[in-house]
Amino acid sequence: MIEMKEVTKLFPVKRRFFKDPLAALRGEKKFLRAVNGVSFSMQKTEVLGIAGESGCGKTTTGMLLLGLYRPTKGAIMIEGEDMASFGRGKLADFRSKAQLVFQDPYESLNPRFNVRRTIEEPLIVNHVRSKGERSDRIMKAMKRAKLTPMDAFLDKYPHELSGGERQRVCIARAIVLEPSLLVADEAASMLDVSIRATILNLLRQLTDEMPMATLYISHDLSLLGSVCDRIAIMYAGEIVEIGEPEDIVHSPLHPYTKALIAAVPVPEFGSGRKTSESFLLKGEPPDLTDPPEGCCFQPRCPLAEDQCVFHKPRLRKSGEAHFVSCYRTGG
Repeated sequence: MIEMKEVTKLFPVKRRFFKDPLAALRGEKKFLRAVNGVSFSMQKTEVLGIAGESGCGKTTTGMLLLGLYRPTKGAIMIEGEDMASFGRGKLADFRSKAQLVFQDPYESLNPRFNVRRTIEEPLIVNHVRSKGERSDRIMKAMKRAKLTPMDAFLDKYPHELSGGERQRVCIARAIVLEPSLLVADEAASMLDVSIRATILNLLRQLTDEMPMATLYISHDLSLLGSVCDRIAIMYAGEIVEIGEPEDIVHSPLHPYTKALIAAVPVPEFGSGRKTSESFLLKGEPPDLTDPPEGCCFQPRCPLAEDQCVFHKPRLRKSGEAHFVSCYRTGG
């Protein structure tokens, strides 16, 4: 249904006169490479998870997929058509079918709107004029989002709701237009641990029932492993490994994926999992205005060799649905 082909997104960065006066006077342009050659596809009823450190390009990838950013290079194909060829009307129609659930339910709801008005807003924006139809679709979305009994929520304002209830309102608002694509950006990270699983299970259920494709963005691999059909690992704007949860969580190949797995807390003392010191990351992610040559991970990689410094590895197959970008692993 959706495919990203070698998508790159550059953002211009202002030159600071006092830091680099000559470059500023010459008007030299500097760019931040937020996403660098990302490719993947998604089918309906599929949940694809994207994991990685803060600043790795996860959210920018989601914004590109929604059409909120235009790619600098590459193509985003929607059911076989390049999004760049969409006119204003077709792009507006696509955006009505592509919705976003934000990370923070405390900030993403208008405090002056009650639940009814919040869920109704996308219908008004998209010119659903019949009040009866709007009311029916509001009730249907609330039922799907498990905001029941509905009469108990319709007239409440955000400050009267718990964190989990607010996020369910955000989900109901996102699905009231019955989208074919949903991007959930850290949708459970602001919630109590006790209710994260219920929100994730709800997103999984909605993906199957509606049906729609869901891109779930998170830094928590333990969450992604329980809800996603596939997981992509991003580092410095690039996908370095992608595969099914069983492969990514239990048989990771890329050193960065192994480091992320090693960083997941073990809840039970003495559970037997031991962290290899060689995969405890040192240093900081690279400056994306001046990314390293060769493999983007090689400055921090404990397995780096000469070819990693000078030649960028490509994603290659290592199993039926497992791909990795690394010279030292993958076979």
